Amino acid sequence: MNKHTKIITAALMSTFLSTAAFAAGTGDVVTDDGALKGIHFDKKGNTPSTFTAEIIKKLRAEMNFEDARDFEEARKGFIAEPDYRQIMAESGNVAWDIGSYDWLLAGQDFDSIHPSLQRQAVLNMNYGLFEVMEDKIYQIRGYDLANITFIKSDTGWIIFDPLTAKETAAAALKLINEKLGERPVVAVVYSHSHADHFGGVRGVVDEADVASGKVKIIAPIGFMENAIAENVYAGNAMNRRMFFQYGSLLPRSPYGHVDQSIGKNTAAGNLGLIEPSIVITDDFTEMTVDGVRMEFQNTPGTEAPAEMNTYFPDWKAFWAAENITGTIHNIYTLRGALVRDALEWSKQVNVALYKYGQEAEVMFASHSWPRWGNDRIQEVMRAQRDTYGHLNNGVLNLANKGVTINQMHNEYTVPASLQEQWAARSYHGSVEHNSRAVINRYLGYWDGNPTTLIPASPEDSAPLYVEMMGGSAPIIAKGEELYNAGKYKLAQEILNKLVYAEPTNMEAKDLLADAFEQVGYQQESPSVRNSFLAAAFELRNGIPEGSTPKTSGPDMIKAMTTELFLNFLGVRLNSDKAGDAEFKINLSHPDIGEQFVLELSNGTLTNIQGFQADNADLSITVDRSSFEKLMMGLATMSELVKTNEAKIDGNFDTLEQLTSFMDDFEIGFEMMPGTSDANRVQAAQDDGLSIGNLELGLPE
Repeated sequence: MNKHTKIITAALMSTFLSTAAFAAGTGDVVTDDGALKGIHFDKKGNTPSTFTAEIIKKLRAEMNFEDARDFEEARKGFIAEPDYRQIMAESGNVAWDIGSYDWLLAGQDFDSIHPSLQRQAVLNMNYGLFEVMEDKIYQIRGYDLANITFIKSDTGWIIFDPLTAKETAAAALKLINEKLGERPVVAVVYSHSHADHFGGVRGVVDEADVASGKVKIIAPIGFMENAIAENVYAGNAMNRRMFFQYGSLLPRSPYGHVDQSIGKNTAAGNLGLIEPSIVITDDFTEMTVDGVRMEFQNTPGTEAPAEMNTYFPDWKAFWAAENITGTIHNIYTLRGALVRDALEWSKQVNVALYKYGQEAEVMFASHSWPRWGNDRIQEVMRAQRDTYGHLNNGVLNLANKGVTINQMHNEYTVPASLQEQWAARSYHGSVEHNSRAVINRYLGYWDGNPTTLIPASPEDSAPLYVEMMGGSAPIIAKGEELYNAGKYKLAQEILNKLVYAEPTNMEAKDLLADAFEQVGYQQESPSVRNSFLAAAFELRNGIPEGSTPKTSGPDMIKAMTTELFLNFLGVRLNSDKAGDAEFKINLSHPDIGEQFVLELSNGTLTNIQGFQADNADLSITVDRSSFEKLMMGLATMSELVKTNEAKIDGNFDTLEQLTSFMDDFEIGFEMMPGTSDANRVQAAQDDGLSIGNLELGLPE
């Protein structure tokens, strides 16, 4: 097969869980036998310094640990847990392992974990079946990053958010049927467009039953578009950055991965998608499904581009989707995503508060644990409304006084009254990176100083800094002095310059890693913690070997629009390779009446739907259903031509030329200098269905 036949890369279907985001899940659980023994998993790793330990001790004394209501609520309604701690994937790997975090239940305080984060990590260890409302609403928690919720209808179960993986969702359905009696699934509700809320759907329903109308699947407007498209264009970069934010390859250890704030982790099983049969388009829509009356509240532009809350008026029960959980969420997701609108988020919570929160007696969500009693519900809703609202308004207040994006994280503070409320703590997000995100949303990345408008790249400026500081020796000496004084952020400032200037200087990399590690231990947000600890690991050991989460597959690829597929080809095009080449390709899908022109000019690949070029160099006619075989790697173009599923008219060399201009994105690029000489991250193969393995199969 021709060497230029690759048409798309593993980057395309990297991760679909934006910001609620897709979390750690590598297919191989990395545990730490020394978790309770004070033994670091990395031979170069350090335990908390006296400075870090003192900070942690001070936080333990200052924080409102007397308020233990979350622990009571998290255990309320417990029915049973299974007799297993692991769930296996169909491919034979461990899909889920709650037991790898059992060291958190030993009652030991760790100076390497922010006490607030450790508290959250223990809360997220609740595992099993819980009753939310007697004989009506149940949840299974601790089976995945998200909760799976079961609503008891007249004849069966209505499932809200069937987790990330087929295997964990199927295990959850089996558990509730064993404990409460066998009932069929009559409907599934996707609360929003992140994969930990729809990916396990094939573990609970059969697509044929959806097609026949036997089972309804309900989702908010924009669900399909956003479920597929949100992370495609920068997918490879997002997937690589995910290893930092989610600590995917860090061992589960007091010195590594401890929690993911909205849950322990994400399951590493098979992700699927069945298209909704009912789409909620209005701001508010009332619907009765198998005897259960529900009102859906569309909340676009909040935690996800497509998301909806649900109210059960007959039961005074409010489902908050992922808009209100046990943490303040990400306005900016560190792995990369469009910045969210904190003000809109606050306003939608306020709508829910005034429309449903005045009478609701139970509030439950797709993460964390329920709250009971109207006073408690209003308290949590107001705390989250006000935190998002103040984040927006407070940052803009400072920005209008001249505080810049490079100062904001050191200037903005959450009001003390909110800091005292656990529901307003920033675990999934952080005050620091969320405050910078707000100013970036309104004013962009530039701080107004021309020096930072067109800055030199760090690898270009770093040698000058090193030269002016007298070379590596005084920098290392000063770095050690700062480190030993507990001034880790100042130490990293100068050591980072040295590592960029001398990426093979192992002494500098190790010292920078030491500073990163102590900063990481002090973080309340696991996203920030993981980023520092993962960077420290890579500086010491190189890019680790491991697998990306299984996020592609036939469902996801089939759900891609042809336009999205062609748009990503434009991202992959290498303009230098293309040079001054020009051509036009007509693509037609007669079975669905779609037509496209794909045009290369000026080193840019564009496409337009609804047209055909009269002077095309090549015309391809293929049904979309057959084209999907090619997209999934189940057939090559030459095979489609041989089976008469595709017809070619014109110069086929045009397609050969196009593929030769394409770049293949590798996930193992450096995040920190001098780390690529070790093992590179290996992309998961997904049983041959990864879109990264797709080949066009040109005729010889």
